[in-house]
Amino acid sequence: MQRIDIAYINGPDVRELALTDAEILAAVEDAVRAQGNGETVIEPRVHLVPESSDKGHFNVLRGYVKPLGVAGVKVVGDFVDNYKHDLPSELAILNLFDPETGMPRAIVDASAITDMRTGAMTAIGAKYLARKNCKVLGHIGARGTAYWNVRLLNHLFDFDEIRVHSRRPESREAFGRRLQADLGKPIRVVDNWRDCLEGADIMVEASRLPEPSPHFLTAWVNKGAFVVPYGTMSAVEFSLTDIMDKIVVDDWVQCQPGRPFGALRRHVDEGKVTQDSLHAEMGEIVAGRKPSRESDDETNLFWHRGLGTTDIALGWAMLAKAEKLGIGQTLRFA
Repeated sequence: MQRIDIAYINGPDVRELALTDAEILAAVEDAVRAQGNGETVIEPRVHLVPESSDKGHFNVLRGYVKPLGVAGVKVVGDFVDNYKHDLPSELAILNLFDPETGMPRAIVDASAITDMRTGAMTAIGAKYLARKNCKVLGHIGARGTAYWNVRLLNHLFDFDEIRVHSRRPESREAFGRRLQADLGKPIRVVDNWRDCLEGADIMVEASRLPEPSPHFLTAWVNKGAFVVPYGTMSAVEFSLTDIMDKIVVDDWVQCQPGRPFGALRRHVDEGKVTQDSLHAEMGEIVAGRKPSRESDDETNLFWHRGLGTTDIALGWAMLAKAEKLGIGQTLRFA
């Protein structure tokens, strides 16, 4: 058998690669477009819960992106109390494979990839479903994905006001300082959900609740707003979907009844949100098969559960840049 070498890109390599906002958005948007064109395979994520969902769980995401000629599997841990151990809540590994032979191509530290592609999906949703002149962002949550939500949304909209909130004061204050330093503009840190969200043009809920609880009130949503709820446990009122003109998901298979977790889990399980009531999957909009926002008066919602194909596309973009710049290591596999 011929010798097989694989690329290894660790966390410091990922930081050295320093993908730009534009590079991140382009890689993820291309993967979403491929999905809309029927050029991907997306297997529903599966979960491994070692003890209880209160402590945390593992997500396993699998996919194939035909235009890139690569398949992949990502395993990501999601453990809410990791901050007590000075660790990120989400740590991940991405394995990339040749879809023709099954030969492994690369192992990538995907912790940052998870954060980046989640933020990119939020931003891409806003690109197609929010008003073009959005000026105020309200963001709940300060975990890793939160940073990229705010950063990539601001890249597209250059907000006049950014409000942030999270449960722990030290977390939200540190989050605000980091954003202010990196974005070069004031960040309004608030101590409650209402002051953060009410009347914002774009409202993002990325909370870390231990159990479902309606912290996000429907009355706070102005007509024409764009709402992105994606906390693991639902934080929205059951009435939220009643005021929406368009409800869009990333992948209905991962949202359909009987699957655990998610901001609209009760809405789906009780038949309030169905495949027939959806406007589209995001890939259909990006590929031009379904319309995006059609008027400033639309109030739209995007619920994304996470696509393994976007992890793969971003990992592949990192691998290509690493090869160009001579970053990373080569490991012998066989």
